[in-house]
Amino acid sequence: MRKADMDTIMFFDPHPDVLPLFQAFDAILFETFPDVDRRIQKTQITYYNRHVFACISFARVKRKAELPEEYMVITLGLPTPLNSERVAVKTEPYPGRWTHHIVVSRPEELDEELLSWIKDAYVFADAKGRNARTQRMTPVPSGSAARK
Repeated sequence: MRKADMDTIMFFDPHPDVLPLFQAFDAILFETFPDVDRRIQKTQITYYNRHVFACISFARVKRKAELPEEYMVITLGLPTPLNSERVAVKTEPYPGRWTHHIVVSRPEELDEELLSWIKDAYVFADAKGRNARTQRMTPVPSGSAARK
């Protein structure tokens, strides 16, 4: 498990009981995706390859009474909606991109199902923009058919 740096400690200062859960999550991500980068910001921790694929925050994605006392929210971007009770909120901010907020409060929730969703988000983020660039870079064929 990676040692918490000062930025991580400061991020978890309001929620110190969640730090061990985050450290377990962080270890899983770096073990699964050795090339991942992490950025610690004021309100979230962002994981990215070419693009952001996962975030950690303390967003209130449910009514306070429905949330555990100590938790973190894992946010994933996927091409299709997840149909799971584990997803607290899902939205489609634009066509073909679904944002999912998943509340996690116990280490056993960092399971294979969640890891499979994270892997899908990683692949989705890595592929973002490649199809559009490939299409733009494809030369337009010359000839009468192309001019019509």
